[in-house]
Amino acid sequence: MSKSPGHQKWPEHKVLETPIGGRVTVELNGEVLADSRHVIRVDEDGSPARYYFPRTDVSMDKLERTATSSQCPFKGTASYFSLSMDGGADGGKLDDAVWTYEEPFDEHQALKDRLAFYDDKYRNIHVRVS
Repeated sequence: MSKSPGHQKWPEHKVLETPIGGRVTVELNGEVLADSRHVIRVDEDGSPARYYFPRTDVSMDKLERTATSSQCPFKGTASYFSLSMDGGADGGKLDDAVWTYEEPFDEHQALKDRLAFYDDKYRNIHVRVS
């Protein structure tokens, strides 16, 4: 664990984590992929709201880890998963549609091992807060 270089270099940049009190679901083509009452909403300057789910509340059998990774100067290194689609028009898979921070920086330990979905990149992924 270590301090976020992004927060040190750009202290005015906001990455706010808020536990959601209600139920949050993720659906793909009508199938529920995630269903939880323990979701963290992340509001980061310049990005859409993201919802991070505990792995225990996600259908992990629909995910396949990829070799893709990216570096966020605020949260850490993200690892990605492709999402299997039953009968989907995209060849049955949405590449790098889900990500996780397995070793986030100290400021964002609450996100450790949680999963977020690219609902803005893939229009058939729907996140619903109720």
